[in-house]
Amino acid sequence: MFKRLVARPNEILNVRTEVIAGVTTFLASMYIIVVNPTILSKAGMPFNAVLTATVLVSAFSSIAMGIYAKNPILLAPGMGLNAFFTYSVVLGMHVDYRVALGAVFWSGVIFIVLSVWNVRTAIVKAIPQQLRFAVAGGIGLFISLIGFENARFIVSNRATILSFASLNVVTVTFALGLFITAVLVARRIRGALILGIALTTLLAIPIGRLYGDATSFYGQATLVNWKGLFSMPDFSLFFKLDFIHSLRWSMWPVIFVFLFADMFDSLSTFIGVAEAGDLLDEKGEPLNIKESLIVDACSTAISGLFGTSSGTSYIESATGIEEGGRTGLTAVVAGLLFLPFIFFAPLLSIVPALATAPALVLVGVFMMQPITKIHWTQYDDAIPAFLAMILIPFTYSITQGLIWGFLSWSVIKWLAGKKEEVSPMLWAIDVFAVLALLLK
Repeated sequence: MFKRLVARPNEILNVRTEVIAGVTTFLASMYIIVVNPTILSKAGMPFNAVLTATVLVSAFSSIAMGIYAKNPILLAPGMGLNAFFTYSVVLGMHVDYRVALGAVFWSGVIFIVLSVWNVRTAIVKAIPQQLRFAVAGGIGLFISLIGFENARFIVSNRATILSFASLNVVTVTFALGLFITAVLVARRIRGALILGIALTTLLAIPIGRLYGDATSFYGQATLVNWKGLFSMPDFSLFFKLDFIHSLRWSMWPVIFVFLFADMFDSLSTFIGVAEAGDLLDEKGEPLNIKESLIVDACSTAISGLFGTSSGTSYIESATGIEEGGRTGLTAVVAGLLFLPFIFFAPLLSIVPALATAPALVLVGVFMMQPITKIHWTQYDDAIPAFLAMILIPFTYSITQGLIWGFLSWSVIKWLAGKKEEVSPMLWAIDVFAVLALLLK
């Protein structure tokens, strides 16, 4: 039965390893269950209804990824896409959230068409391998930055943009958790990231109780809190999207941005985790890319139907891949773990963002390996690769890193007399990249 979840025909399935990997991926991504409703509720959407939609989209999409695409990649409503939905579309353009949900749905429909017709697969093949290596490293840096930010170890600073916060109860607890997890990883202990998350959670329990206070960091004195066990699901946003008004001419730029951002976020995630986890076929392409992209597209479409912003592939899947996840069973396990939280969402408060931060930081280490394959002494390769890699964390956007990587590759190669290294598909991608920048 489990063999149906294996992407490579001759690959040996280690069920225990895949289950551990699935649990690790879920623990690194479960923050979205609470974070997504928090952001979308500012658009006037009921918090509990968005939470229910988030759980169901994450569960169904991830399970589909495992069964149909056989890849160990979790899907859930995307960070960045939810912020665009709320702040740019609903609040900035004064669009009713039902109309915005319709735009999400139609972007998913277009996404499905592009995936079925292999247009997205052609796009993947048009991305130069040097940029793929860079994107993998850039995503690693991005994940690490998210981890440091979640731990309040790195904070904003008007004078220096970013800076180290200071030694305090939160940063010291994070550092201890990071060192413990790093030692477990270095000693190659099975389930090191899960153990690190659990141990960091235990270290955080005394904060606000026996010593310290986390109010200035997280808005509450304690980090590990019991907020109950049970809550009823809310289906009030199901099929509340506005199909008709979301197709007005004024909404097409919104649909395009949803489509473009989701498409390149998912493409770069597939490429990044495939390079880092050696999930490549004999031609060096990500395994089962067409099937994976179809699942990703369907995730976006059902997001609009269920009542949340676009679903997409999660870069946190790299945590499970590092634990040894190589088959669809990892994604199925992660997806199934979402389902109980339709009823038991309050349990998530037990594991704070501080506890998952060390795991996210270490994933950055794991994902830096592909950058050793970049031709650093060949500057027409190195400069675009560097821009793609460094702009992902610096702009806090995978899409921006990929866009500027594409544009710089095409321009530099053309002017350096190597225009044969820029395919017609890549030139087409460049056109849409420029449009995305203008419409942003």
